[in-house]
Amino acid sequence: MIDIRMWGRALDRMPRLSEVEWRRLDPVAKWLIACRASVLFMTFTAAALGGLLAWRAGAFHWDLWIATLFGLLFAHATNNLLNDYTDSRRGVDRDNYYRNQYGVHVLEDGLMSEREFWRYVGVTAGLALLLGGWLIGQRSGLTLSLMLAGGFFVLFYTWPLKYFGLGEPAVLLVWGPLMVGGTFYVLAGTWDWQVAWLSTVFALGPTTVLFGKHIDKLDADSAKGVNTLPVLLGEGRARAWVRSMLLLQYALCIALVATGVAGLPLLLVLIGLPQLPALLRVFRAPKPASPPADYVEGIWPLWFSAHAFGHTRHFTVLFLLGLAADTLLH
Repeated sequence: MIDIRMWGRALDRMPRLSEVEWRRLDPVAKWLIACRASVLFMTFTAAALGGLLAWRAGAFHWDLWIATLFGLLFAHATNNLLNDYTDSRRGVDRDNYYRNQYGVHVLEDGLMSEREFWRYVGVTAGLALLLGGWLIGQRSGLTLSLMLAGGFFVLFYTWPLKYFGLGEPAVLLVWGPLMVGGTFYVLAGTWDWQVAWLSTVFALGPTTVLFGKHIDKLDADSAKGVNTLPVLLGEGRARAWVRSMLLLQYALCIALVATGVAGLPLLLVLIGLPQLPALLRVFRAPKPASPPADYVEGIWPLWFSAHAFGHTRHFTVLFLLGLAADTLLH
């Protein structure tokens, strides 16, 4: 039976389910949960930003954008599935590891056999490849190179990049120039370095989310030999990096307006400034031993990543609205 409400839950957060509840789900709901669809929002907005910048340049094409959007979504979903598989096979996700505590892990929880899991991977990756192949045929040029670069990060983010402190820089590169700049290239047929640099303002958001997640599970990662950048930096310095990136997003938006790259409507992002001091306070202090009484149910033990994700959603919407308004006015 199709459960639309569960689709909504899976797109909003990572729900926890019993085996009985899992068996009642329809295939789409299972896929959304298995691939951690709630974080696909960041990929959707990356494609939206690339499309908006192409529209701004008078080079938007609906067919190319829709194919790019779903190609990126299926590629990101494939990466999430392979991430869980790799960490499970390497023994990282065993013994109630952090990943198992904040959401369903279909392999470690015994909800899927490996054979069923690989069917999900095959369909998801296959759709990404089909869409990528069609886009190469339509646009050629750098499209193949961009697709190969994306494939590299899909396959090798979990290991070795994440294990050697390179996961966070990879996310900044992927959600910035690669996704946003790549989407613009597919639509416009030209590479634009201004677009690539502007995309880093957006990409700082997903990077703070990943930093937050890796700070949340720093002790668990360190014990398992997963040397993420927060593990290498230490918790205090890692939290300081996140605070710097949060401030940098607003500073860069002001700089874009001051230099004439964008117009005044981009300053719509400043609506989020009143909430920024509270967020910075969160990242100044260690994680609390238990969730506050008013903490959203079902998210703990995520703390820093949950706060960073909430800010990223809010900032990204305002950033896109500001650019769209600026484009319409000019």
